[in-house]
Amino acid sequence: MRQFQIEKAVREKIPLNIGLWSPSGGGKTFSALRLATGIQRVFPGNIVLVDTENNRGKHYADDFDYQHVDFVPPFSPTDYLDMFKQIEVYNPSIVIVDSMSHEHSWILEEHEKVAHELANKWNTTYEKAGQAAWGRVKAPRKKLVEYLTRTPLNIILCFRAKEKTATIKKNGKTTIDNIGYQPIAGKEYVYEMSVSALLYPGSEGRAYFRTGKSGEDMMTKLEDPMKKFFPTDGIQITEDIGEKLAQWAKGDNKPKPAKKLTARPEALTKLEDYLTAGRIPDKQVTLGKETVNLLEKAKGAIKYLKGLSREFDSNVKGYKPITQIIELIEAEPEELDVSHEKDQAPVSESDELDIF
Repeated sequence: MRQFQIEKAVREKIPLNIGLWSPSGGGKTFSALRLATGIQRVFPGNIVLVDTENNRGKHYADDFDYQHVDFVPPFSPTDYLDMFKQIEVYNPSIVIVDSMSHEHSWILEEHEKVAHELANKWNTTYEKAGQAAWGRVKAPRKKLVEYLTRTPLNIILCFRAKEKTATIKKNGKTTIDNIGYQPIAGKEYVYEMSVSALLYPGSEGRAYFRTGKSGEDMMTKLEDPMKKFFPTDGIQITEDIGEKLAQWAKGDNKPKPAKKLTARPEALTKLEDYLTAGRIPDKQVTLGKETVNLLEKAKGAIKYLKGLSREFDSNVKGYKPITQIIELIEAEPEELDVSHEKDQAPVSESDELDIF
């Protein structure tokens, strides 16, 4: 049978996955670089900007210190995956991809192409071949998404956005509803983000998460631990927010005793068995530098071990005395005078715990 370890949850280092989306003029690239500069304060290394926008990512080279990758077509999920894997080798502080929307455009174009190929091959309609085409086209995207969920890289993904409408039928009438901006991206990417923020055109890098428009609210995301870093809608994205996000992602580095949820300590089982079997004599023994009553000390040890919520090992206070108690009991002859058997009843809550 496969074994699983159950242990106390401790917040450890995790990679940041941030999504910024807006139409032209929202400040995606500049805001991503501001966040990355703050993250770099906590996670040393280079900021790498992957630029699919014909070198427009270099426009901010006078304002920020970062490495640049010119990502040219094709923009398939496999090409994005290759790019991430190559950059990961250099252990950067953070990777900015501007933009991921080109991957979605590739998916749509490839789907149309494959659907026509299958329709001709199977002598069927484009619509019928379309479903099978989606399975083939989205397979490499699935691999990319799986990589993004497991990579140690801190990542900021920038997406283009456009306004969308929805057809709504109510009371026999059909209306067209403006549902707001939507990122040009597969929903799979938004689901994997810890932060997915909308930047309105002209907002100069202000993040919005709840706008009241159904389409926008569906695609924004702010996980509970992140809400304290974005306390209000329209908050300005800054380097300080990036630093706070990174400090949180770094985890809690305060030293803590190892605590585990485990089975009963072996020492407890032994002592209780010896007590039930009448193997613990009511007599004075030498324990360390003291002369103590072995039966009372054994009862105290049982109560102490019952109160433990962590694994009993050599780091636990009192390990050595308990070991000595067991050794003294096991050194006794098994044929004991059981006249004290009634004194060896199960330990009650009123028993004194005075050995530690």
